[in-house]
Amino acid sequence: MPLITVEELAERHRDFRIYDIRWSLADPEGGRDSYLAGHIPGAVFVDLDRDLAAPPSIDGRHPLPSPEEFAATLGRLGLSPDDHVVVYDDTGGSVAARLWWMLRSIGHETVSVLDGGYQTWVEAGQPVELGDRLPEPRTYPVPDGFEGVVTLDEIEGRLLIDARLPERYRGDIEPVDPKAGHIPGAVNRPYSGNLDESGRFLPPEDLAARFEGLDDRPVVYCGSGTNACHLALAMEIAGLGMPDVYVGSFSEWSRRDLPVETGE
Repeated sequence: MPLITVEELAERHRDFRIYDIRWSLADPEGGRDSYLAGHIPGAVFVDLDRDLAAPPSIDGRHPLPSPEEFAATLGRLGLSPDDHVVVYDDTGGSVAARLWWMLRSIGHETVSVLDGGYQTWVEAGQPVELGDRLPEPRTYPVPDGFEGVVTLDEIEGRLLIDARLPERYRGDIEPVDPKAGHIPGAVNRPYSGNLDESGRFLPPEDLAARFEGLDDRPVVYCGSGTNACHLALAMEIAGLGMPDVYVGSFSEWSRRDLPVETGE
């Protein structure tokens, strides 16, 4: 089940390994401060930059770590292959989806995103925990690799779906990458359109309608390979299957000074 509700999590709280992945582009260090100030009881903090990515490079702002590095991180986070994982953030799953997708990509099937995120948990009157929680380390076996990943050399001829907000897709603004605009030929399906006004995912039929008429083997991308995973999650909820992910995304494309398009 790709999503879990607050009610389901509260009822079966002890059955899960819970991970808090709050992060924002405007304040990358602020997620940990928010975690320390209050999190779902038992949740362990995961840092997007340090735990779910290799250091920034020409390959983008959030390249994938090696399988060996990722396995070591999962072990340090107290995870084993038979655990049911629940991940959450405070931005509708737009960051938590990165860990959801990475785990699914290495074959860890039992992982769910908390629908509505941390604020929905708090609004429901559920308890919170302060301070840090350090898990007991485990050994996670090294996976063969990440499935469903395409590289820059493999996207030619594929339909690209850009998950960024419309103003970044059009090139009206670009807060962090060297160029403004989008990869030529890409269509825009902002990740925020997967959510309703409360920050929960739309029903499966509404999510399916967002991708109707598009190629049945699309490649999703965003700025740095994080929000793209939100589109992958939405497509999975919709019953469309997992798309491929271009992890380097626009941060790699623009760093390599490749041509871009602007406008709709």
